[in-house]
Amino acid sequence: MASLSAIAMAAALAAVGPGPQPSTSATTTYHQRRVDGVSVFYREAGPKDAPTIVLLHGYPSSSRMYDGLIPLLAVRYHVIAPDYPGFGHSEAPPPSSYAYTFDHLARTMGGLLDQLGVERCIFYLQDYGGPVGFRMMIARPDRVRALIVQNANAYDEGLGAKWTGIASFWRDPAGHQDQLDAFMSLDGARLRHVAGSPNPERYSPDAWTDEFAMLSRPGAREIQGALLYDYQTNVAAYPAWQAWLRAQRPRTLVLWGRYDPSFTVPGAEAYRRDLPEAELHLLDAGHFALDERLDEAAVLVLGFMDRLPH
Repeated sequence: MASLSAIAMAAALAAVGPGPQPSTSATTTYHQRRVDGVSVFYREAGPKDAPTIVLLHGYPSSSRMYDGLIPLLAVRYHVIAPDYPGFGHSEAPPPSSYAYTFDHLARTMGGLLDQLGVERCIFYLQDYGGPVGFRMMIARPDRVRALIVQNANAYDEGLGAKWTGIASFWRDPAGHQDQLDAFMSLDGARLRHVAGSPNPERYSPDAWTDEFAMLSRPGAREIQGALLYDYQTNVAAYPAWQAWLRAQRPRTLVLWGRYDPSFTVPGAEAYRRDLPEAELHLLDAGHFALDERLDEAAVLVLGFMDRLPH
């Protein structure tokens, strides 16, 4: 059974340290770049001559979800964490001038890495970072040094119960606006963090109130509705992503909040079917595992990256 075993955790702690990890925010900077006709915001930290890790965020968050992780990684790694168009501090043009599809988000993010001269990197995928990142990696497999997956689904068995309702929105968007209502609600944002967790007091309400503020901006419903509708293309692409994993066999670390109701544990375990050598750790956390298990996740991420061949 793939889980966070005592042996594996002891080894990771011995390698990196048992307590809160050393961190630095001294190198963190904030930027805007014009990419694909859109102003894209990104956070950058760490020494630029170090190996690069690109952090791709989920829904309805932004690069801010990595605020705690970035200074922990920046001690030894070059970190880039962008906001997709329509999210966070990136520009949110109307769908009439920017097509909100996952294909387009991936092209824009790939264009950002091109502008920044990132020829090789570790990809860190969470939630929407999965469909964005898989497209980026398939387009430029030479760019992939390694892969870290945190509750980013690529398997049918990982889809939680709520996706049955979302599938009704895909079939008939006009007739199932209630699904979009729930997807964009304040309570929906809150539940993405705390649902199923035995430790809801560990979660800051700032996370979902900030996310809901973004979802409440003018034009956000049209933008997020377009992406939710396009999400069906991700499910259809799962077999192609799985085939790519089998063909490329990237060194992979899978971290998964076991209480995630959106993307369930079988979706984490399924990665081992295509990548038998992948490291898999189930964390006592929910969909946004860094909310609750930041130090534990950082130990595992740093240990994994430090073991990569140069």
